Amino acid sequence: MKLYQRRLSGILVHPTCFPSPYGIGDLGQGAYDFIDFLSAGGQCLWQVLPLGPTSFGDSPYQSFSAFAGQPLLISPDLLKEDGLLTQEDLSHIPEWKSKYVDYGWVLVYKTGLFQRAYDRFLSMEHTPLYSEYLSFCKEHQYWLSDYALFMTLKDLHKGCSWLEWEPEYRSLTEEHRLQLEKTMKKEIGYYRFLQFLFYRQWETLKTYANERGIAIIGDIPIFVSADSADVWANKELFLLDTK
Repeated sequence: MKLYQRRLSGILVHPTCFPSPYGIGDLGQGAYDFIDFLSAGGQCLWQVLPLGPTSFGDSPYQSFSAFAGQPLLISPDLLKEDGLLTQEDLSHIPEWKSKYVDYGWVLVYKTGLFQRAYDRFLSMEHTPLYSEYLSFCKEHQYWLSDYALFMTLKDLHKGCSWLEWEPEYRSLTEEHRLQLEKTMKKEIGYYRFLQFLFYRQWETLKTYANERGIAIIGDIPIFVSADSADVWANKELFLLDTK
């Protein structure tokens, strides 16, 4: 009998809840152990909740993109397996609160790891991993280009909402955009890189779950956040006058 033709049961849990030494649950060993737990218990469903990059308040229902994944879910251990981090990089792990995620400090800590991984990745231009990255960027160009530039400009404006940016950044001309993509190429590439890592780890985990009879269900953000790449890049669709 097909999966959807019978009654099923499962568990709802967001990946941030998995055990991890890095201050927040991720797509590493804790997630794989959870899949094994579901399988051993005869469960068939994992409801994940939204997996997007959270904005202020850290709600999974308020995301900087309806397409992007949450970089904080990227597993440092898996980056080590890919040769992007070393044991030395992971040797100084802070002591975290055991009952909740301190997003502010986790962001600082994991950003440091991701920056090291990115610097190492830039020297791997002639590797299969880099080729895989280029293929990912090409396949997801329809949303990734806007998202990476949007996040780079948020950094430039110290995290402020795009509605508070200068007019020339709120509504880019094609010439200005091309200039930014040239002068901020490395910074934009960093956000492309993070999405590549997230999708790569997520797809591998999803395949692992499906092979063990676990179907993944969930939901998406129930509205598009005003402070998001989606609205910024398509503001005319939302009838926003930003002049």
